[in-house]
Amino acid sequence: MPQSTNILWADDEINMLKPHIMLLNEKGYFVKTVTNGHDAIDAFKKAYYDLVFLDENMPGLTGLETLSELKSINPGVPMVMVTKNEEEYLMEDAIGSQIDDYLIKPVNPKQILSTIKKLTENKRLVSEKTSMAYQQDFRQLGMTLNDNLDFAQWTEVYKKLVYWELSLEKLEDAGMHEILTMQKAEANAQFCKFVEKNYLGWIKEPQKAPILSHQLFKSKVFPNLDTDKPTFFFLIDNLRYDQWRIINDVITNYYRLDEEDSYISILPTATQYARNAIFSGLMPSEMEKRFPEKWQNDEDEGGKNLFEEDFLADQIQRTIRKPFKFSYHKILTLEQGREVLENMPNIMGNDLNVLVYNFVDMLSHARTDMAMIRELANDEAAYRSLTLSWFEHSPLFETLKWLSQKNIRVVITTDHGTIRVKHASKVIGDRNTNTNLRYKQGKNLNYISKDVFLIKNPQDAMLPKLHVSSSFIFAKEDTYFVYPNNYNQFVNYYNETFQHGGISLEEMIIPYATYSTK
Repeated sequence: MPQSTNILWADDEINMLKPHIMLLNEKGYFVKTVTNGHDAIDAFKKAYYDLVFLDENMPGLTGLETLSELKSINPGVPMVMVTKNEEEYLMEDAIGSQIDDYLIKPVNPKQILSTIKKLTENKRLVSEKTSMAYQQDFRQLGMTLNDNLDFAQWTEVYKKLVYWELSLEKLEDAGMHEILTMQKAEANAQFCKFVEKNYLGWIKEPQKAPILSHQLFKSKVFPNLDTDKPTFFFLIDNLRYDQWRIINDVITNYYRLDEEDSYISILPTATQYARNAIFSGLMPSEMEKRFPEKWQNDEDEGGKNLFEEDFLADQIQRTIRKPFKFSYHKILTLEQGREVLENMPNIMGNDLNVLVYNFVDMLSHARTDMAMIRELANDEAAYRSLTLSWFEHSPLFETLKWLSQKNIRVVITTDHGTIRVKHASKVIGDRNTNTNLRYKQGKNLNYISKDVFLIKNPQDAMLPKLHVSSSFIFAKEDTYFVYPNNYNQFVNYYNETFQHGGISLEEMIIPYATYSTK
């Protein structure tokens, strides 16, 4: 509030500013005036100020020199430079010195009041406006959730929810956060009903379906390849839409965002199924049939994503049917990322370069297994922050910066997302039942019906059928499967962890972004 706002104003002609200072006093602001930089520093050390006005041209210490001293004492206080000088170099010096605003003399009262409100009350004003805007949108979203939405409309609902989540996380308003959390839960409940109703129909009649994992290259990548410049296809494993949004803000400092689109992950929303489907252009049962030596089922020993390059080569041969140069790289370590960066000049002649980065997936697993990572990423906002920190210091970002100087096209996407699970659901299966917490494949599964989407005949969803009586169940919303044995121990261990494999907005609605260099 203005009554608690203390302002320090340093100007060697302070007497000429008395009308402005009297006006500020009438408005409820307290203004401490000094006539030189040394007195400004002394005053700043003795009391707390919410804002400082500095004349640029004072005897003794200049405004910029005083600014530097004040910033070293308390860098968080907003500083405004006031000057008669309109020279561009001075403005650049001030901005480079972390000035918060810049006013040219003669200043008028409206300018001063506007600057004060912007720098001292901006957080409160933005908070009030954001909360009010979400309250208005809350009602509209609530009505929309009851409509018979198609996939494109569900994508818009999810994007809007993420928009509000990112906006509200900057505010200290627990009530608004709670309302949004409830609305996201309601949206996920309705989205699960939508998937249950439509998923098998999409598999049966793909021409009526949104783009699914196995159709991604054929529908989005191959038709848009440019013979004049290479395409770099970056797949960041396990990257949710909200995580893409925050790294996109960094990427667009170097690239022009040409298209923001979405597709839907196949079930299970797990790397073994969704990513292999992307690179093969096939559904899991088709991969099992076409590549009997390379496809791995849940109960098979060994890695489940060891042949992505072979699958991609086969899809290219089936689809493009002409000479085509491509490369494939999977990056699991910092060293591998650096090696790929060093190799960039050697792959610029390819039509397509595919790079898979596994860090975000490893982060979600590490958060489950390591107490320290769980504390660092203790909620959605912290999880996003950790993702952004990784990206800004990763070889992937270095690679993107290097490529931004070239004539190329960039695609950034993922294979599935992840959801923070909160509700345990008991399931019983035989010893061959898979261990994933969000889906189970097995014989004679025993489960709580309301918590799952059952695919009784896996072939209906083009999934492998390991046994005559085997079926799939998928956890809905934020549920996770727990066996009755050691139930409480497993509930406590996995509660609030990030998991994937089931049905939710976060796991199934996948960002697909294309960029060109500026």
